[in-house]
Amino acid sequence: MNNFILSSAFFFACLSFSFAEDADDEGWVSLFDGKTLEGWKASENKSSFSVVDGKIMAYGPRSHLFYVGKINGGKFENFEWKADVMTTRGSNSGMYFHTEYQEKGWPRKGYEAQVNNTHRDPRKTASLYGVKDNHKAPVKDDEWFTQHVIVNGKQITIKVNGKTVVDFTEPEGVTGGRKLSTGTFAFQGHDPKSKVFYRNILVKVLPE
Repeated sequence: MNNFILSSAFFFACLSFSFAEDADDEGWVSLFDGKTLEGWKASENKSSFSVVDGKIMAYGPRSHLFYVGKINGGKFENFEWKADVMTTRGSNSGMYFHTEYQEKGWPRKGYEAQVNNTHRDPRKTASLYGVKDNHKAPVKDDEWFTQHVIVNGKQITIKVNGKTVVDFTEPEGVTGGRKLSTGTFAFQGHDPKSKVFYRNILVKVLPE
């Protein structure tokens, strides 16, 4: 075994060890300390994200907040990812996965689990945006709900408050950015009129 292979094995073993150290008894790890945006990086209009009373608030011109922290090296393939979410009237946001940091524009890589209960966009909360859409909001504005995204192999499941809204199997031969691969997570700040809150942001890594 050459030095490169040994070094790589050691690196990934350290990632696994770090993840295990942070995980609770069910394997969940928090991605948000409730006080700061440590481990997260906002694109373009960086002031559109802030921490307010223990919650991440998305409010301002378009921006996306990418996870760039230490958990699992900031790269995820198979996982469960969930957050408590509260929308305000007419607001739009989203939870991206298998994405990567980019400084401007809508993320080109990965999928988006929509967050939208009353915004004019017809794709409502729990839509796998532009791929398998849900046109009826499953929850109301100004009330906390939990959106739960599960990726396992080619299967994507999106749940709201424990109820499955979208269950999608990615077909073979998909090309372009909207496909399963590996990557990080991001929250969307959609526009200056949209105000959305996130808390209890947790991930559980699943076997590859």
